[in-house]
Amino acid sequence: MIRRVMTRRLHRSVAFPAGAALLALAAAAAAATPAMKPAAPPPPVRARDLGIPFDGTPGPLNAITDVAGVTVGSATIDAGDVHTGVTAVLPRGSGGGNDPVFAGWFAQNGNGEMTGTSWVEESGFLEGPVMITNTHSVGVVRDAVIRWRLAHGGPDADGYSWSLPVVGETWDGWLNDVNGFHVTAQHAFAALDSAHAGHVEEGSVGGGTGMICNGYKGGIGTASRRLDARDGGYTVGVLVQCNYGTRQNLRIAGIPVGREIPAPEPYAFMPSDIAERGSIIVVVATDAPLLAHQLKRVAHRVTLALGRTGSISGDGSGDIFIAFSTANPGAATATQAAQVAMLPNGSLDPVFGATVEATEEAIVNAMIAARDMTGIQGHRVIALPHAALQDVLRKYNRLVQ
Repeated sequence: MIRRVMTRRLHRSVAFPAGAALLALAAAAAAATPAMKPAAPPPPVRARDLGIPFDGTPGPLNAITDVAGVTVGSATIDAGDVHTGVTAVLPRGSGGGNDPVFAGWFAQNGNGEMTGTSWVEESGFLEGPVMITNTHSVGVVRDAVIRWRLAHGGPDADGYSWSLPVVGETWDGWLNDVNGFHVTAQHAFAALDSAHAGHVEEGSVGGGTGMICNGYKGGIGTASRRLDARDGGYTVGVLVQCNYGTRQNLRIAGIPVGREIPAPEPYAFMPSDIAERGSIIVVVATDAPLLAHQLKRVAHRVTLALGRTGSISGDGSGDIFIAFSTANPGAATATQAAQVAMLPNGSLDPVFGATVEATEEAIVNAMIAARDMTGIQGHRVIALPHAALQDVLRKYNRLVQ
């Protein structure tokens, strides 16, 4: 059955309520008066707000959008048994789809999917956005990106239409009716059309709506690092859709917090055999002038951040990463020899370090922002409890006062 849906803006993402939620929204709208403006939502709590320590210096937003030109949008379906959606990352914003960026990708463990990577590997360029959704919605999102790009004047202005979109996935079937095929082309369009600079929503939003990370509620997270001036002053930004790992292995700030925080009663976590089927998609953006082979090296470093959080990249996990550089505009579309800038390999260590640091923080941000969720068949997953986490870190003198 196809549900009738309406859209509403929330921090520039698009949410799709259904059923009784529509009546509630209509009633609220009818009752509202100029004197009864809804209170502004509180600022979202992030890992640093709780005193969790991290290495490195973040950018102003501590988000992938600290890399100039990068925009992020999302469409969320969150009602009844449906907890899923789409997240879009546009390397050059909605107007830059016909100027590919140098890119590289890497699969730490390949029990997952990211379409379009054969051409990324072969050409060294990423054309268009990076999309993230659930496992069984990759096809519809991929096809929707082609339609969206054609409607926005791409892939090519001369009428030759050819596109191999990049779409990654993680599995949300413990909380979401993944076999109901609720994600449609309209959701992909909404994620793309809502893409914006500035604040990026985290937690149970977009493609991360129904995801689980390290036994707790997961989802979308982001962070960034600003390199020192002596290292070029470049920015590295990361966005993750995290859906991997087990509670017992979870480490934050180097502490095995998953073993220290008591499990709730009744036991609310997934069975361990299901938890090992998780995955993570990581998108790394930078304005440092890197070529494709260097960006592949950057993508390799993401796995070190997963190790910091306790991941073993289990057999059932799809851990797939893509990195791109917004430097060297026009290089991919040049008709003659292009002049490009490139950092020497000997100068890459700060970029590698920033990638590891930002990825680790983005994962923790996703877990901090997530909320408790009850999904299909009554399956329930709790969010990482903030106070209990702070107590554990305080016990080990790892909490920033």
